[in-house]
Amino acid sequence: MPSYTAPIKDFQFVLHDVLQMEKLSNQLGFTDASRDVIDAVLEEGGKFMSAVTAPLNQSGDQEGCHWDNGVVTTPKGFKEAYQQYCEAGWGGLTAEEKYGGQGLPHVLGIAMAEIQSAANMAFAMYPGLTHGAYEALLRHGSEEQKDMYLPNMASGKWTGTMNLTEPHCGTDLGLMRTKAEPQADGSYLISGTKIFISAGEHDLAENIIHLVLAKIPGGPEGIKGVSLFVVPKFLVNPDGSLGARNGVSCGSIEHKMGIHANSTCVLNYDSAKGWLVGQMHKGMQAMFVMMNAARLGVGVQGLSQAEVAYQNALTYANDRLQGRSITGTKVPDKPADPIIVHPDIRRMLMTMKAFTEGSRALALWTGIELDVAAKHPDAERRQEADDLVAFLTPMVKAYMTDYGYQCATMAQQVYGGHGYIQEWGMEQFVRDARIAMIYEGANGIQALDLVGRKLPTGIGRLARRFFHPVSTFIEDNMMDAAIGKDYVMPLAKAFARLQTATAVISERGMKNPDEAGAASWDYLNLFALVALGFMWAKMAKVAKVKLAEGADDKDFYETKLVTARFFMDRMLPDTSAQLAKIQAGAESTMMLKAANF
Repeated sequence: MPSYTAPIKDFQFVLHDVLQMEKLSNQLGFTDASRDVIDAVLEEGGKFMSAVTAPLNQSGDQEGCHWDNGVVTTPKGFKEAYQQYCEAGWGGLTAEEKYGGQGLPHVLGIAMAEIQSAANMAFAMYPGLTHGAYEALLRHGSEEQKDMYLPNMASGKWTGTMNLTEPHCGTDLGLMRTKAEPQADGSYLISGTKIFISAGEHDLAENIIHLVLAKIPGGPEGIKGVSLFVVPKFLVNPDGSLGARNGVSCGSIEHKMGIHANSTCVLNYDSAKGWLVGQMHKGMQAMFVMMNAARLGVGVQGLSQAEVAYQNALTYANDRLQGRSITGTKVPDKPADPIIVHPDIRRMLMTMKAFTEGSRALALWTGIELDVAAKHPDAERRQEADDLVAFLTPMVKAYMTDYGYQCATMAQQVYGGHGYIQEWGMEQFVRDARIAMIYEGANGIQALDLVGRKLPTGIGRLARRFFHPVSTFIEDNMMDAAIGKDYVMPLAKAFARLQTATAVISERGMKNPDEAGAASWDYLNLFALVALGFMWAKMAKVAKVKLAEGADDKDFYETKLVTARFFMDRMLPDTSAQLAKIQAGAESTMMLKAANF
């Protein structure tokens, strides 16, 4: 059976040494987020997930959820594990203290989201969606709604969902048919069918708080006429106790390729009672709070499956004996060498390592900026952080899930034939990782969002929020004897390609938006490689300083430098291929002219 150990030291290295989280936490008013507290949360969270939820990952996948006349039962052990999870307070880690949470930074929540998903992705989705619904209500709900729902959502006593799409509309939510009829008491009666609702029905919590997009009759056509409603599974009495069952039921659960232990539901609303969240016909503004949180969370899911697959592949490669090294026998007292001596195995393992550690740093940097956007005393700095997160989000979601899936398949390849066999667990990581490329906006849509919406915003204002820290780092460190040649120079070359590509995409977007859209995936990948290169250059700089200071764990920092060099030498040059495609426009033109396939 596969196993998982949270990479605590890697988290600590990025949070404390690279991002210097403690300094920023003090600026943002997170007085309880000391280094000792952060380390304790990471260590205890890692222990909990490894001991409680990780052992249920494979069995939960094999058993799956059960549907019986509208009632959904989660796999054996899930209900007990969820109760332990809530009792330990993990669900309220970043929730406001006012509502019973611990008030810790969002970046710590992102770190824990990786640990939870790596241990058991299907299990992690139940509290993960609750967190997103909590954030949407916190930002757009009325004070009465916050007081009614948030304390129990923060504790995990109640879970949450988001209900967007319907059988006929996919991502085009302007086509939705679910309607909300206004009532004299200020409530609405919600009627319609929603599909692909993760954690939409289950036996883990006593109530489920659905956030539902619907149209009020007489409103504007399309997406401009969509409003957001809170619709509890059980109505809540004024004293907080549960009342009658609401008019929402689970018509079925999907039979899926992966994440079998998370219930993906068809939910039928039959005059269910709901209440407007935020402004009428402004539902997408409120729902985007949850959607953006979910997109970052899904990006972390891609990273998490790459990490857990890598850990197990590394163990297997050290244990599995097969063949001899091409440079001579390495273990003469055994009948064969471990397969980790073979170049292709090492290539795959190093690729996974370079991706996971670089992506982790990028995800945590995004989390830091989320905290800055929410808490910084300077309004201008808050806006800068909000812009940066908006620009990074489509890339984090699309690249981390796309390449995370590729890493899971690499890890499966390390196992050879055994990777295809269920008992080893590798094929589950591949299946579970695959959905992350699809939901919360398929990856191609993320690329279109980046090029069609984020890049033009404010005449490139969002892009400049990313370009500025990268260019400043390059200027400040190009002549540094320790890192300039091996780490900063490759980043500078890749960054120049990104700037050129940005100019090309912007010009083509003004002349022919279709052609810019056709090149959007190449641009997103180029952008992602530069972002990871930026993270690796920063990590290399810190590792060099630590070694110069005589750090105790010399091997840890030297490994960081080796991995950074691998990324710079083997992965970052791919930016030239992406730029060539964008400049030539051959692929874009071909796709645009292929009208008859």
